[in-house]
Amino acid sequence: MRVVVLGAGVIGVTSAYELARDGHQVTVIDKREGVALETSLANGGQLSAHHGEPLAQPGVLKLALGWLGKHDAPLLYRLRLDPALWSWTLKFLSNASEPKFWENAARMLRIALYSRERLHETLARETIAFDHLKTGILNLHRDPRDFDMSLEHVRAMKELGSERRILDRKGCIDIEPALAHSTVLFAGGIYTPNDESGDCHAFTKQLAERCVKRNVDFKFKTAVKGFDVDGWKIKSVITDRGRIEGDVFVMALGSYSPQLLESLDLKLPIYPAKGYSVTVPVLNDAMAPRTSLTSHAHKLVISRLGNKLRIAGMLEFNGYDTHMDTARARVVLDATLKLFPRAVEPGHAEFWTGLRPLTPDGAPVLGRGKQENMVLNTGHGMLGWTMAMGSARVTADLVAGRAPDIDLDGLTWERFT
Repeated sequence: MRVVVLGAGVIGVTSAYELARDGHQVTVIDKREGVALETSLANGGQLSAHHGEPLAQPGVLKLALGWLGKHDAPLLYRLRLDPALWSWTLKFLSNASEPKFWENAARMLRIALYSRERLHETLARETIAFDHLKTGILNLHRDPRDFDMSLEHVRAMKELGSERRILDRKGCIDIEPALAHSTVLFAGGIYTPNDESGDCHAFTKQLAERCVKRNVDFKFKTAVKGFDVDGWKIKSVITDRGRIEGDVFVMALGSYSPQLLESLDLKLPIYPAKGYSVTVPVLNDAMAPRTSLTSHAHKLVISRLGNKLRIAGMLEFNGYDTHMDTARARVVLDATLKLFPRAVEPGHAEFWTGLRPLTPDGAPVLGRGKQENMVLNTGHGMLGWTMAMGSARVTADLVAGRAPDIDLDGLTWERFT
């Protein structure tokens, strides 16, 4: 079949790869000049199958209210007249109860663990260099009371199938010796030994090269404007360079998916959550971490990518604004310098900002759209890199008319109706 994939980020490219492996004639459309140049360009690098949890959880409203008006807050609301944001926020708060949190966490874990399995199968088949590390992820807790409160949470997540270990300060340093030189005191950590990290952009670029060898046609600098629809079937996608016909269409445009799907009578509560990252050269190898870290207090993730550190975090709700707020980007760098003061060269830091497509419950939107030949693969929030390969295989199975290997209950658009 002729399959048109909308979007050339990690979600779109992995989808194209799986579709091409199944023998389809695949075309990928993207407005940028190459693959993975937006959300997938400089993310935190974590492949956190065991670490991903919904942002909507008990206590999040109290935290958000405490951060109001603080420019350096991990979560920042830019107060504005934005009906989409307020509608999304109400849905988000409705998912912050204890029962909803665990229900959504189970759904996220289901697709994340499947995706890790699919990634390993892909890497056994393809040789891809992307600074891949299988050293786990260590979540550091500074506040002893907060750390104690998290222990029950760990036990509950383990019941869902997430392998986690509780470590005291010494145990954290044993896992990551560079922490012995940190100027930040911490009470302990939660370690997920089977989590990984790597350069999402490098992976996506090389996988795109494998796609080209399978005759996938990439059409860059091509913006999607709408669709030509006949009843409950899409005939073609309308771009600024003309129409492109297909038998099936895959929506993988991340934060920009809702705008186009609305023209197909499908309203998805996906809102762009702006984030920041800093990529900085390692100055002293012994002082820099090799294990991927999450700073619970700073709400930041740190990954080692070869001779560089990638630090990412912050959430900012300000519509589709992609302006680089240097002061907020500096917060990310300054937190790293406190954790590892002699590890990096801050004078050569590279700052980045981008939008993450966030759903109110944290889980992605997979499955068929309202049109019989539209397949949805979007709304992965901060876990697109983690969930990409599994979501791609689900997409390819649906295109082929096969039942996916995992249950899609709670992952389709119908959960929002």
